[in-house]
Amino acid sequence: MGAMQREQLADFLRRRREAIRPAEAGIAAGPRRRTAGLRREEVAMLAGISIDYVVRLEQGRSSQPSVQLLVALGRALRLSDDERDHLFRLAGHQPPPAAGVAGLARAGLIRMLDLLGDTPAMVVSDLGEVLAQNRASLLLIGDHMGLAGYRRYSIYRWFTEPSVRPVHPVEDHDQHSRRLVADLRAAVGRRAGDPVAAGLVERLLADSDDFRRLWEEHEVGVRRADRKTIVHPRVGPILLDCETLVTPDLGQQLLVLTPADAEARERLDLLRVLGVEEFPSARSITSADR
Repeated sequence: MGAMQREQLADFLRRRREAIRPAEAGIAAGPRRRTAGLRREEVAMLAGISIDYVVRLEQGRSSQPSVQLLVALGRALRLSDDERDHLFRLAGHQPPPAAGVAGLARAGLIRMLDLLGDTPAMVVSDLGEVLAQNRASLLLIGDHMGLAGYRRYSIYRWFTEPSVRPVHPVEDHDQHSRRLVADLRAAVGRRAGDPVAAGLVERLLADSDDFRRLWEEHEVGVRRADRKTIVHPRVGPILLDCETLVTPDLGQQLLVLTPADAEARERLDLLRVLGVEEFPSARSITSADR
């Protein structure tokens, strides 16, 4: 941890806030808005921090922000990867590794999440950790970000927590299990020698007989279903088409879920009306998917 450059950090944050258009951050620009950029209270809301702390940061009189807070600010201000590295250095922290070990969604993928609007989408690492979600995704599957330990990985929750399985119909469970295992094997192959990937496999082998059986089958080419059913506890089953876009290094994926029929579209519309109240998220009862 290095020295914090308070004045430069304050100037950088202020300029970035004033430069971003509200629409880029998913905020409607009303007719009474006097400035083109974001308001401080909007940055605070997007980053999940207090307005007072945003004010103190921009006035150069804050305490040193944590890595987690800098990640949240980077997302809120839609910083590019280079801008996010600069933010870390000004705050006295080392930038996260380029390989994304720190669990940071790439800035360009976050911008695509914003552009997708009411279409559920999320950024997922090659090991199955959800790195970013848009609001439509939160409504569909709950909040899967910020989980701790091995629970960060959807494959670990799927094989060790029975409460997650009702998110898919029973008849789809075997195929879903095989796809998760095959994807993990491919990721481990690309990450040769990576202790994080190896540790996840070792833990799964120790904790799940079902995983161990499938891992020993050594399947790599599993048939991919572009269509999947998500069983939502409030509106019932939703038939979705799944499109996956990957970064050039294959380290992160943008998963986009679109309604496959009129009934699915109606149920997604109903979810937007119902909002997020009382949704059983991955943080509470762990109904997870990737």
